[in-house]
Formats: sequence, structure tokens, C-alpha cells
Amino acid sequence: MFIYNSLSHRKEEFVPVVPGHVSMYTCGPTVYHFAHIGNLRTYIMEDILDRYLRYSGYDVKRVMNITDVGHLTSDADTGEDKMLKGARREHKTVMEIADFYTKAFFADCEKLHIRMPDVIEPATHCIDDFIRVISKLLETGYAYAAGGNIYFDTSKLSQYYVFHGFTEEDLEVGVREGVEADSNKKNKADFVLWFTKSKFDGQELNWDSPWGRGYPGWHIECSCISMKHLGERLDIHCGGIDNAFPHHTNEIAQCEAYLGHKWCNYWMHVLHLNTNAGKMSKSSGEFLTVSLLEEKGYDPLAYRLFCLQSHYRKILVFSWENLDNAAKTYDKLIGRVAQLDLDTKEPVDNVALDEFKRAFVAALDNDLNSSLAVTAVYDVLKANVNDATKIAALNDFDQVLCLDLVASAKKRQSEKDVSAETPASDDPFIAYIQEQIQKRADAKKNKDYATADAIRNDLAEKGVVLIDSKEGTTFQIKG
Repeated sequence: MFIYNSLSHRKEEFVPVVPGHVSMYTCGPTVYHFAHIGNLRTYIMEDILDRYLRYSGYDVKRVMNITDVGHLTSDADTGEDKMLKGARREHKTVMEIADFYTKAFFADCEKLHIRMPDVIEPATHCIDDFIRVISKLLETGYAYAAGGNIYFDTSKLSQYYVFHGFTEEDLEVGVREGVEADSNKKNKADFVLWFTKSKFDGQELNWDSPWGRGYPGWHIECSCISMKHLGERLDIHCGGIDNAFPHHTNEIAQCEAYLGHKWCNYWMHVLHLNTNAGKMSKSSGEFLTVSLLEEKGYDPLAYRLFCLQSHYRKILVFSWENLDNAAKTYDKLIGRVAQLDLDTKEPVDNVALDEFKRAFVAALDNDLNSSLAVTAVYDVLKANVNDATKIAALNDFDQVLCLDLVASAKKRQSEKDVSAETPASDDPFIAYIQEQIQKRADAKKNKDYATADAIRNDLAEKGVVLIDSKEGTTFQIKG
């Protein structure tokens, strides 16, 4: 398997530290708000890597953090803690915010068939680990105290800007945002390991430390959580491209100063999901979430397919038209599979199956080329082999792609059979409800959400509650 290593800027053969085993770390969410679909593109592609490594026979241990403290609104150690910002926005405690949005993130992952990592560790569970690592960095001269805070001294490194394409000018982000630079820093590139409470009086979460009561900086958490659960040598670290600098750069600085040797061998970064207006974020344009996609009538797995149709190292442009095309493609794929005899007892042609698998593996071995892996699905469907072989190949591929093509096709066949057998209701009111539900479905399909909402409201006034789910729309009559 060859993967593109952001450190070397070239494809490299993947060779784990321990043969047959993979240690993998993926940056988790800062749980102060819902994850937008741009964030989730990264998690989908990390999921493909995780599943493909397991498919290939590796014993994978994947660890992910939950940032519930310490992530400031500017990555350059300035601004307000995002968790505190979320708590103030919703008039809740930080821990209430963290609990709610952690659960919301997991729910989104389930809808998108993103496998949960083997270890998920909130930052607030690791305060002693942060203090231990920071203490050693102080002892060895890689950190210093100033203004009550503890900073990492980047001047002690032979090389700080380890990812090509980032320079000292990138640290001007704080100035561009109109935020005053931190005068306590010896060097512009230095970053905070521990904040004291006196710097941010509104900080709700804080802990005793040798340097005063305070809380950890954002960058220290991933370093400590990774070393805690995966040891001193990490195979693969993943994240969005916006994490490469300064977050991942700072992780490398901390870990290698603490350990005294190279820490992580392979770095994989997923590029942005953009809109026509530029990079997607929570503060620009319509806040696009999985729930919003569902409200507009999209199956979350259509969005998963949308992401898989592009390579993770290419910027993916989101528009409703592009998502419509992906949704139509997904629907047609299910329809193609539904034309197969899904209950066939024919023997599988293992020679043909192995050939299908070779094409699928070749695609993903080439820097996780999910687009070519999807093409392999089409090649199976148009191949001149029996249905049993096609179904076996699709089920095999779905261990990685997780698009539920066969399961969804079986459901479609079942619904078709039930529809053919079920006569129209003799009750005029029930028949009216069913007719309105169909009109609403048609309106949503045509993106006429005003009509769809009007139908829902009209039925609600008549005591009919509509219940939307992945399986379709059902109803309850109150009273």
C-alpha cells in the first residue's frame, strides 16, 4: 500500500513500526457546536483508511480525542475558548455543551457509517498527563514560564516548520483577525502549553498545576492522548489540512522534544470541502449539517458517496446540484443492485471474484483512491458473471465503502412487493393522508420546501403528525 506522506510530499510505501499492527491517531472534534459536513468529509476519509487497513489484514488500534477544553477561537493562542463561547451562546455549562455535541457528533457518524475509533478520550480526562509532559519539557529547556503561562520554545528546535509550504508569515493569522499578539512569547512561533486562570477569567474549567490554577493549551492534548494509548512511535496521524499548521506542527514539536526521537512516520491530510464562496465553516453561509441534509430529503449515505467520488487530496466543491447528482447516482446504484436475484443460490465464481477484488485493492493501495474503488463497483455490476458473484463482490467491497448497496436493494425489493400487494385504504381520511405524504415527498424531491412544509403544517392542524426516517415517512393521528 502506498500513501501520500505530508511530511515528505510524496507517496511512500506504508510499512508499520510493528509488522501486522497499525497505530493510528485522528484528531477529534471540538464539541462546542454541530459538526458541519466539511468536518465530516475528513472523518469519512479517515474511516475509509481505517476500514481498508483492517480489510487488508492489519490489526488496527485507532485513537481519537474529544476537545472539551483549551481550543481557542484563534489557533495562534488568542481569542476565547471555543467551549466557553458555546456555553455562553446557549446559556449552559461547558460540560453540558460538551456532552450534547459529543452525542450529536456520534449520531452523525452513525448516520454516515463512520466507525467509532477504538479509543475516544476527552481532553478533560488527561490533565495529569498534560502536567507530566509539560513538566519534563520545562526540565529539559524546551518550555518556559512567562506571564503566568507555560510556552513551548520553538527556538530550541533545529526545524520547526516541518510541513513544506508553511512559514513564519502564517503566524500572522492572529494579527489578520485583529487580535493582539501575545507579548509573553519569546518567539512568534512559540505556543502555549498551559494557561493560568488569570489570563482568561471567564474560563469555567480549570485545574491546579505546579504553575498555578489554569487549563491546558489545545495542542498538548493530542500529543499526550496519542502517547498515552499508542506509545512512543505512531504509524499514521490523520486530520484536515487546516490542522497541518499550526496544530500538527506543534504536536510534532512537543512529542519529539519530549521523546527525543521521531514520533510519527506518516501524516495524511484531507483537503477542504469548499462551497462556491470558498472554504466551508460554521460562520460562513448556510450551516450545513447532516441533519439539514436529512431535512432536505437526502440520505446521509448519498453524501458519503459524494465524498468517495473524489480523492481525499483534492478540494471537493459542494453545491446542492452536486449533491443532487450524487443522490441520483446512489439511487441508481441501489436500483441496479435491486435488479439482481438477491436470494440466488448459485455458486460464486471465485476466479471472477478474485479479479474484482484485485481491482478494488489496486485502487485503494494507490493512496486510498476511493474514486477508483467506486468505479470497481460499476465494473462488477456490468460484468458478465452470475448474480451470486456480483453480490459477493459488492458485499466484500462494502466492508470498506459502507454504502449498504445490497441491504438497501433488498429493502427496495421488499417495499416494491408490499406496495404491489397492499390495496389503497378504504378510509377516505387515511387515503387523503397518504396522498398528501406523496405530494410532500414529490415537493421535497423538487426542492420545493415551502410546499412540503405547508403540507406538514396542514396535516398537523388536522391532528396528523408526520414522522420522517431513513425508511420513509409514517404518521400518527392524535386524539
